[in-house]
Amino acid sequence: MSKEVQHRINREITASEVRIVGLEPAELNGIYPLEQALRMAEERGMDLVEIASNAFPPVCRIIEYSKLRFEQKKKAKEAKQKLHQIEVKEIRFRPHTDDHDFAFKVRHAENFLQEGNKIKATVFFRGRSIVHPEFGQKLLEAFAERLSHLARVEVQPKLEGKNMTMILAPVKSSKRSAAGTPKEGSANSQSAS
Repeated sequence: MSKEVQHRINREITASEVRIVGLEPAELNGIYPLEQALRMAEERGMDLVEIASNAFPPVCRIIEYSKLRFEQKKKAKEAKQKLHQIEVKEIRFRPHTDDHDFAFKVRHAENFLQEGNKIKATVFFRGRSIVHPEFGQKLLEAFAERLSHLARVEVQPKLEGKNMTMILAPVKSSKRSAAGTPKEGSANSQSAS
């Protein structure tokens, strides 16, 4: 995904002076001639690693180079794990979908939304059913209403050829906890009646 940053180490550094940072005690941090900085690193049994080559003088750290590479790989791996790809999951209906099938698809959509994915709800019209697009419209509106505690309508239902589609996006978790409780109660009262 991302290229590994290549650092100059020890004798690969070409500047005549370098700024050393990250030393303990802090009084040792500062600008040194390259040969003296290399000696300091050698005395500690570590490497002189150029961190910022564009600075003047270049910024270096005295550290074990293998440890620096390990830390960078670990940070990159953690950043990749935190990155969540939003997928669009499709749920398909027919204009006269049965109640049980509808409830089954709502449960699947709830799981997808809780994972942070978007939902593309599609109603397929076959044959002469296209002359009654209001059935698909009502079905998609009922679907959005049942999921209103988890999602908001991002794209309103629209007819494209023989398909009517609507896109639902998950609401933010902070909004879900604050605004979701009243809607959940109303959804439960509808299902009970």
